[in-house]
Amino acid sequence: MKKSVKPFIMLCLTVFLLLNSNTVPANRKINPIDRKNVNNEVMEPDFSGWVRVNGNKFLDPQGNPILFAGLCASDPDRLEKMNQWNDHYFGGAADWGANVIRFAVHPQAVRQRGWDAYFEILDQGIELAKRHNLYVIMDWHSIGNLKDELFQSANYQTTLDETTAFWVEVARRYKDEPVVAMYELFNEPTITRFGACTWEEWREINEQLIDTIRFHNPNALCLVAGFDWAYELRSVISDPVRRTNIAYVSHPYPQKREKPWEEKWEADWGHVAERYPVICTEIGFCLEGERGAHVPVITDMTYGPAITAYFEKKGISFTAWCFDVSWAPALINDWDFTPTTQGTFFRDYLRNRKDKD
Repeated sequence: MKKSVKPFIMLCLTVFLLLNSNTVPANRKINPIDRKNVNNEVMEPDFSGWVRVNGNKFLDPQGNPILFAGLCASDPDRLEKMNQWNDHYFGGAADWGANVIRFAVHPQAVRQRGWDAYFEILDQGIELAKRHNLYVIMDWHSIGNLKDELFQSANYQTTLDETTAFWVEVARRYKDEPVVAMYELFNEPTITRFGACTWEEWREINEQLIDTIRFHNPNALCLVAGFDWAYELRSVISDPVRRTNIAYVSHPYPQKREKPWEEKWEADWGHVAERYPVICTEIGFCLEGERGAHVPVITDMTYGPAITAYFEKKGISFTAWCFDVSWAPALINDWDFTPTTQGTFFRDYLRNRKDKD
């Protein structure tokens, strides 16, 4: 007798929906105390051992100004599956001269691997970062409009509840880990094609997240990005996030503006560095026709010197995207860290910078 395949198909569909659902697991549900504005109830921060903000500068645990210059890892889940989330990888980043590494945590990857298993990978990465004297930026790597929950693609889909649950877990789990120096609350907010959100609404969402995080880790240094895929910060000076120990993020890829760049960078986001710390957590480029070339990263060899000179002039930190063989623009051609065109530039820049320090 021919057996029906319908039950099997329904089972497969159910498993797929569970893996890709934005539902927060029961053990990660947010308690009422985590939802309320607790800004006036949290403990006073004790910055001993922690990176912190003072004026428009980052200070290291000893109270000295520090500029971060480093690399973006691809998703830890991806690297672990490829057997690259290891001492060799973190040692390679340190050998290039990085003092910070950014973990690009994709919401879909957390759900598919499972929260407990994913955070075990993060634990491993933090220990490896400590071994190689690298600070960590924890990045909730979504792209789109968190208010309306409209996102660029499936791997970026999340909810405000899930985003809050992630940061609660990070704050609780790493409240005694100063190496996790910065919490990048949302990778690339944008309203182009993804609903509507005002800067005031976005600012308030970030303030809500910051208050929740600070209830569990009052020392947390939080990073806030602007709109246009985390490019522009034009509203910050007139309407800043109303919390302390905050820095701002831009992703000034070369095609975000036409040459000459500097005057436009200054107007769009660089002016913020006069008052607050700015860190460009993604920069990078490809030459026309190179593997991985796409808008907005295509340019010529003038971009690297131009952007790093501007950072030096303004006292801006950065992490270059991406210390991976295929996530474009890639910095490496293989897992022995043979550099690409942009990889050669950023490796040499980071090493020279480290030698001067």
